[in-house]
Amino acid sequence: MTRTPAGTPPSPAGADRFNEDRASYTVRGSGQPDLEAGIAAIRETVQTLKPKPGVYRMLDARGDVLYVGKARALRNRVANYLQVANLTSRLQRMVSQTRKMEIVTTNSEAEALLLEAQFIKRFRPPYNVLLRDDKSFPFILLRMDHNFPRIMKHRGARRAKGNYYGPFASAGSVNTTINALQKLFLLRSCTDSFFSRRDRPCLLYQIKRCSAPCVGRIDQPAYDGLVQEAKDFLGGKSSAVQSKIERQMAEAAEKLDFESAAMLRDRLRAATFIQGSQAINASGVGDADVFALAEKGGQVGIQAFFVRGGQNWGHRAFFPSHTREVEEGHVLANVLAQFYEEVPPPRTILVDRELPDQTVMEEAFAAIAEHKVEISIPQRGDRRRLMEQAQRNAVEALERRLAESGTKAKTLRELAEFLELPEVPQRVEIYDNSHIQGSKAVGGMVVAGPEGFLKNQYRKFNIKTAQGNDDFGMMREVMQRRFSRVQVEDPDRDAGMWPDLVLIDGGKGHMSAVRDTLEELGIEDVPLIAIAKGPDHGREGREVFHFPDGREKTLPTNSPVLFQLQMWRDEVHRYAIGAHRAKRSRAITASPLDEIPGIGPARKRALLMHFGTASKVRAASLEDLQRAPGVSDAVAQTIYDYYHAGS
Repeated sequence: MTRTPAGTPPSPAGADRFNEDRASYTVRGSGQPDLEAGIAAIRETVQTLKPKPGVYRMLDARGDVLYVGKARALRNRVANYLQVANLTSRLQRMVSQTRKMEIVTTNSEAEALLLEAQFIKRFRPPYNVLLRDDKSFPFILLRMDHNFPRIMKHRGARRAKGNYYGPFASAGSVNTTINALQKLFLLRSCTDSFFSRRDRPCLLYQIKRCSAPCVGRIDQPAYDGLVQEAKDFLGGKSSAVQSKIERQMAEAAEKLDFESAAMLRDRLRAATFIQGSQAINASGVGDADVFALAEKGGQVGIQAFFVRGGQNWGHRAFFPSHTREVEEGHVLANVLAQFYEEVPPPRTILVDRELPDQTVMEEAFAAIAEHKVEISIPQRGDRRRLMEQAQRNAVEALERRLAESGTKAKTLRELAEFLELPEVPQRVEIYDNSHIQGSKAVGGMVVAGPEGFLKNQYRKFNIKTAQGNDDFGMMREVMQRRFSRVQVEDPDRDAGMWPDLVLIDGGKGHMSAVRDTLEELGIEDVPLIAIAKGPDHGREGREVFHFPDGREKTLPTNSPVLFQLQMWRDEVHRYAIGAHRAKRSRAITASPLDEIPGIGPARKRALLMHFGTASKVRAASLEDLQRAPGVSDAVAQTIYDYYHAGS
């Protein structure tokens, strides 16, 4: 893969600054259409391109990514944007904002498709269909790097040696399945260090969810047999495993070994529970992911079922953004490309409509999975019935989403009216501080929009200047740092970085501190509201809202607007406390040696290994320090001078 730069690389910091509905057919800040400037930038790039596969990025005047696309022949694909009359109004707006392009050539179109998905996830451009789900999917991991393998929940990169089963739709579905699997196969779930320290069985053995290999209640061959049964069960041979347990239970009963028979009966019930907990009938399907799309009122919902070994491992609804004026087949194709950028594709992917570049997608997904991947539209049998169920679920999920959006929109309109805002806020910033008597103080900022919290825009502020237990001073410092920066980074207020509402967790004093700080910065048009718990401090529902002019308002205890404001307040409180606790934990494990210039982790370890404690390092003479391994004379002098300055 080779890179051909055609402009300054953009920063991903502006990835979420745009809103498709707000994208204008103008140069930002000018108010005038400038389609010719966009065409000129694209034409200049086309002259340097060859008919090779690759990925292109369109950038605006600020260097932010507007759009990421892939092509079999870059020159031909990019040249299409010069035929403005044939473009949709959405693409015409995009061309009018384009000022630069970046090109990356690849060895194949399939490689370009994978790279396109990576770039879309990284930059989140406003003109690409975006899969709005930043949560990783959980897996069950049967970890095989120990004589007695461990069963556990896993998220993230699959680096550990073992067998991975998933994805599951939620952490709850994984936890439920693991609990049942523990009863069924009695596999350990403890960490290796916990395992090595045991001298008697833990509670899991007592409640028959572990076979206690840590203390020899089961030998390795017998445990290996349980591991193999678990692999068979999770790999799709659940019926065979159940039949084997049934035979063992019958044999134990014939021998009048009722204790073993009862244990096998409990294991069989666990297997039946897993089979019976399936929300959909996926028998006969094998390993497959099922995707169905529904559209209504300009909104798109996609329902996904995850089936492994004929078992349903959960379902998830997706609601991609930036789908207006995009064909439904292209929407679904974009969602699949972004979804499988992190999740390994199964051998079969079932969809409810034809996809563009389907052959290329199969080739790209096969490269990820290292096995053949087939994308197909089921026509009959179990797969067709499963698809019909997915289609019904897609429609129902979208209708629920639209109903919730309607209710949410109504609540936000009422909120804007209560807080005397000119319109519904698109970006709300909520602030809180957390500390213990002024120590390890941290300020927190969370951001919310009409669709919910924007967690990638949360910020924490390590308090530097406020002294002691000065909560107002801390809030002043946070506001000064936040708004001084945004004045520099977005002076024209056209990049979506300025809030439409600032909500402060505090009372009248906090409001005064924030108001005065912003006035000193020359900012007087950002709406401010402080939320305090009122006369019955500690009781929710009695909150008092403080306005900059000194007025106070309250809401009925059952008001949806109050619930919304409480939810925002509670989220920043959670975030600030978490940041404070993390800082406090780091301080507990910190060493006085960390403060000495030039002492990194390796030298710190060497000093502590040689002297034993930091206090002994402090008491050491210069000659003793020079004799420490890994410490040069110059470093020894630095350490000695640090502790003996002024003596």
